[in-house]
Amino acid sequence: MARSRDAFERSCRTRDVYGTTRGFGPLVTYAADPDPGVQGLGLIRHLATGQGEPLTPAVTRTMLWLRLRSMAAGHSAVDPALWQLFADQWNAGFTPVVPRDGSLSASGDLVPLAHAALAATGDDQSQLAWADPKEAAGGGHHPPAEVLRRLGVPALVWDARGALAFVNGTSAGLALALHNHRELEATARLAAAVTGRLAEVLGADPDPYHDALSRVRGQPGQRRAAALIRAELPPGHVRSPERPLQERYSLRCAPQVLGAVLDQLRFQETVLTAEADGCTDNPVTVDGVIRHGGNFHAAPVVLASEAHASSVHQVALLMERQLALLLDPRANGGLPPLLAARPGRDSGLAGVQIAASSHLSRIRQLGYPASMTTIPTNLDNQDHVPLALNSAAAVSEMLTRLRWISGALLLALTETGRRTGSRAHGLWRILTEAAAPLTHDRPLAAEVRLLADLALDTTG
Repeated sequence: MARSRDAFERSCRTRDVYGTTRGFGPLVTYAADPDPGVQGLGLIRHLATGQGEPLTPAVTRTMLWLRLRSMAAGHSAVDPALWQLFADQWNAGFTPVVPRDGSLSASGDLVPLAHAALAATGDDQSQLAWADPKEAAGGGHHPPAEVLRRLGVPALVWDARGALAFVNGTSAGLALALHNHRELEATARLAAAVTGRLAEVLGADPDPYHDALSRVRGQPGQRRAAALIRAELPPGHVRSPERPLQERYSLRCAPQVLGAVLDQLRFQETVLTAEADGCTDNPVTVDGVIRHGGNFHAAPVVLASEAHASSVHQVALLMERQLALLLDPRANGGLPPLLAARPGRDSGLAGVQIAASSHLSRIRQLGYPASMTTIPTNLDNQDHVPLALNSAAAVSEMLTRLRWISGALLLALTETGRRTGSRAHGLWRILTEAAAPLTHDRPLAAEVRLLADLALDTTG
């Protein structure tokens, strides 16, 4: 960092440098303020225009860590003393409240990062910080200066290069995408386990999950998904005489669907990891030379998030269809329709299925690619914008609804296992103990959420 900073300062004395000797965005044709502090503070102040719900403390802290990591690569020419002060704030737990909405992810996630940068100064009372980011709700919001005082760490004074290096990064959308990636992978693994348990309690043919089938297909994800499904089948499991030779696709083709998702996740992990390891800034200093370019453009992140969205929908559709199978007497082995205790008096899981259908519909609405909505702006300086944070935010909402669909399926599966007398072990015993038998109709919203949380906490 020190060598990069020295080279940068030497270059600024002899040539124009974006954001330091010249203005920002389309105002690059105008001279910057000669005072680097005034220039830097003006940048983050005019960008603090975010709206909406805040990013969670966990996502915000990941975002800040990613900016520290990017600047530490030594290509952003950030003053090492400034970087250390910011690292001290992060290590102490200082976590700004960052609005989620308002980023184009084109010159990086300018707007959310500006809120974080402004809070780090401790001077602007329009900003807030989480009182305790370790608590689920963040422990409430307080003025940043108050939180910094309590934590015993000094506030920052940004210069032009440091402020620009901080906001010129893809780290908000990337942070949320990384958190989404982890939850999606855990849910895909859960869906495989659920498929295995479902095949067990119904006595379905295990042949679709045999390794030989996946081996000749040659798709590594399918082979992994089939293995996860088989792990839930008891030794010696065979098809019940009452079951059809070929089950509905939501059972029979689960390895293909979930395997494709797992393969996509493996690829997206390489993209997101590379982004986390790289320098997303402009300009950058490489081998002592300042280079102006577009490393802040979040195209890799938005395409990864859009792949996440497609995968969320595939898992959600599979689980919603498996729920329908368990509630249908034509497919559930002759159990009552909707698993009602006494059909007519009781409606069983009818309400649960109705809600799950609504959640799937909402997932489809949210899954429209954000990159397809690009809007030229900033005097056409930013005439191609990726909207990666918008995409990741939509995926986050999709994952919430996928969790609810998972809980609905788990509730039906738990009740089916109880009625078929299938032995519950491991996760399935935990879920069986958490959900009382469905002897009469009762409100089930809380149980849907509980079972989803228990399952993902256990398997994730």
